[in-house]
Amino acid sequence: MGKPNWFDEREALVWQKYRTLMRELQGVQDRQLARASGLSGAEYALLVPLSETPDGVLRARDLGADVGWDRSRVSHQVRRMERRGLVAREPCEDDARGSMVRLTKTGRAAIVAAAPRHVDTVRKYFFSPLSRDEMETLGGFFDRMLHALTQE
Repeated sequence: MGKPNWFDEREALVWQKYRTLMRELQGVQDRQLARASGLSGAEYALLVPLSETPDGVLRARDLGADVGWDRSRVSHQVRRMERRGLVAREPCEDDARGSMVRLTKTGRAAIVAAAPRHVDTVRKYFFSPLSRDEMETLGGFFDRMLHALTQE
């Protein structure tokens, strides 16, 4: 194995700023969700894709893919959310080993109540500090980075 190709000073600074931004943004979102709706960030993350389907149901593995979580994490989180009445797990008709996750009335009410404040928080801390042109530039950066990641 060759010599490590360490970050130069500028790269290290930008990378640290990115990591700090993501940590702080996630923290403010989590605190806002907990205060406003009693939901955790993880609960909100799973409720969003479920609420966006016409019937409020997704296969557990597809739900995990939507949020970028492994099967174990989805399973544990869904179990906690079942206990709170936010979702219900059902057998998968196509695959006896799989399961479906259904948004309950309680879960739908929770996401409907939480979403407007969540959007306000994201707008305040993520979009509002940027000009329209900066937002377009940032979107272009994200597109290029995501493309690079998907080419691996």
